[in-house]
Amino acid sequence: MLENQYQYDLPEAGCDEAGRGCLAGPVFAAAVMLPPDFHDPLLNDSKQMTERNREKLRAVIEREAVAWAVEAVSAARIDGNRFRTRLEIPWRCIVKGDGKYADIAAASVLAKTHRDEYMLCIAEEFPQYGWAKNKGYPTREHRLAIREHGLTPHHRLTFNHEIDQLELPF
Repeated sequence: MLENQYQYDLPEAGCDEAGRGCLAGPVFAAAVMLPPDFHDPLLNDSKQMTERNREKLRAVIEREAVAWAVEAVSAARIDGNRFRTRLEIPWRCIVKGDGKYADIAAASVLAKTHRDEYMLCIAEEFPQYGWAKNKGYPTREHRLAIREHGLTPHHRLTFNHEIDQLELPF
């Protein structure tokens, strides 16, 4: 069972991202402030949920959250659990927080569902990469498509796309 928040002394937003390890598409970051008494039995780390339950919860979170925001950002602006900011507010990175705290789990759901929705849209333009299914992650199918069709404007140039990066273990 998830804790509602990390602390209760100050208003708190849980933040998470989706797509940091992808070969294509932006990273989506989300922040969510939930009411202190929020509870939904489906809420969990978005990676542990079915797509159907994530979509159900997206609607609940967007309707019931005190505040929420989702933004697409370049991969270079996201630095995992080594967050840095110029904001003069207290913050803390909680590794695997999306499996511990409801507000972070809610942010993981919004980041994932918004990113998946975006990848479905660009998959229509580039169906050969399988983004409707792999969402830009480095699956075997995606790596083979890069080998065969090359890179698109949606591929991350910060990743090494040399042929040895695309070799597949068989």
